[in-house]
Amino acid sequence: MSEPSFTLVQLRYFEAAARHLSMTAASNELLVSQSAVSTAIAQLEKEMGVQFLLRHHARGLSLTTAGEEFYKRVLDFLAHGAELVETARQSGTELVGTLAVGCFATLAPFRLPGLLAEFEARHPRVHLSFREGEHHALKAALRSGATELALLYGYDLDDDIEREVVGTASPYVLVAEDHRLARRKRRKVSLRDLADEPMVLLDLPHSRDYLQSILSDAGVRPRIRHRASGYETVRALVANGHGFALLNQRPPDETTYSGSRAVALELTDDVPSLEIVVASMRGVRLTRRAQEFRDLCRDLYAG
Repeated sequence: MSEPSFTLVQLRYFEAAARHLSMTAASNELLVSQSAVSTAIAQLEKEMGVQFLLRHHARGLSLTTAGEEFYKRVLDFLAHGAELVETARQSGTELVGTLAVGCFATLAPFRLPGLLAEFEARHPRVHLSFREGEHHALKAALRSGATELALLYGYDLDDDIEREVVGTASPYVLVAEDHRLARRKRRKVSLRDLADEPMVLLDLPHSRDYLQSILSDAGVRPRIRHRASGYETVRALVANGHGFALLNQRPPDETTYSGSRAVALELTDDVPSLEIVVASMRGVRLTRRAQEFRDLCRDLYAG
């Protein structure tokens, strides 16, 4: 039995159609006729002996189970094909091409600017783009191939996602500058000291569960006064006396957007730190660009 035969054009047409779930949108992007896209994909499916796309009259396309798996592999294949061409052109001396990464929303302002600046200094011919989001959106971006890597916390990651720990973030308590606990000389506090205090909760998916679990594990039931999805909103509410907060990322300055100050207190409780990881899809070989970015994350966090 002969091996299946396919062309890069067929793969590119399939990738565009699968990404848009529309033959029309794919043809508009590729600047070819819709019939050319449809014919190329039909030939690809015939050659492979598998149906990848379901055609729905007036409702576009949907991927079959086989199509979803094939789409992931095609993304990897095309990425490495482009890298192979560029490597040959540059004789392997300089990284070129594009790299898309994701970053968890509360990590981004602390780590992303430095990472981007250093990566661009080392590899000026790589165009690096990023997207911020919470865990669910970043995992979806990895699975769809919209990003090759994601920098996020090491919780709520499924078995299909590979992760490498590049750092840790210890939880701490944040209170207003004039709070009674802020007047302690050593600026340390026990979770039980917060039992009767109102709380401002960073209300992001999974983050809220993690933060509340820290208190519940210490036998403290938090009295949540306000919820906010913005990190700086939480800090400003705390600084203005609306309650305490538990956070992991610590800015270098105590002044908040409101102009008031919020004081960080170290926890005396034995609370585990959060792992910070670089995540990618398991079984998908990273491009050299992605490998370099992952290694840079490891180096900068270690430093």
